[in-house]
Amino acid sequence: MVKFYDPKDAADLARVEAILKGAGIEYFLASEPEKGIGPLQVQVAEEDLPTAEQLLLENEKPDF
Repeated sequence: MVKFYDPKDAADLARVEAILKGAGIEYFLASEPEKGIGPLQVQVAEEDLPTAEQLLLENEKPDF
């Protein structure tokens, strides 16, 4: 497993989890090893990383 995403809050985490679940990508939530943005890191299998990154980009909400 490799670090994929560091959510900023619970809503951000829920959004990323929904995207990964919807695509059938297995993920793991790990405690943040260092002080970071949030308390958890989202990790995915290394072979799923490119797909997960693409899905996240496609589902980005534009900031207006």
